[in-house]
Amino acid sequence: MIVLGIESSCDETGLALYDTEHGLLAHALHSQIAMHQEYGGVVPELASRDHIRRALPLLTEVLHSAKLDKHQIDAIA
Repeated sequence: MIVLGIESSCDETGLALYDTEHGLLAHALHSQIAMHQEYGGVVPELASRDHIRRALPLLTEVLHSAKLDKHQIDAIA
């Protein structure tokens, strides 16, 4: 089973593809630290908008790295 894991809880957007038989296939991360630095902490509205902007390019990156197609993903977590 191929699982797409998505992390977007704070100031980083991360995606990973995990195969239950072979382990981690690929992962990618974008950090928002520089964006929030001038505010002295995370600004939730800016963070959420950036997560939306980054998710699809990161998905493309992990799919390419794992040599998979989006139709091969069995579950999302």
